[in-house]
Amino acid sequence: MIQNVIVYFVLPVLSFSMLLIFFRLFKGPSLIDKVIALDLLVIVGIGAFSAYAVYLDKVAIVDISLVLALIAFLSTVAFTFYYSKQQKNL
Repeated sequence: MIQNVIVYFVLPVLSFSMLLIFFRLFKGPSLIDKVIALDLLVIVGIGAFSAYAVYLDKVAIVDISLVLALIAFLSTVAFTFYYSKQQKNL
């Protein structure tokens, strides 16, 4: 039952949201919009990996999601640090 929900509802919704996020990523008027879209894309990717892990009943795929979440967090913090340095120089 849960596999049907994942295949026919969760993964298509996540795929459609990824398409919309890619549109925002390429169209974003400012750098901050593009970074937020990229961060959101990683979050949706984490959701897709997690749904796939539940579908296959593999715990190892959840580890990939955790590593991806840590990398996304660190990259967001690094960008915030970079952006705050740029704002001080202006």
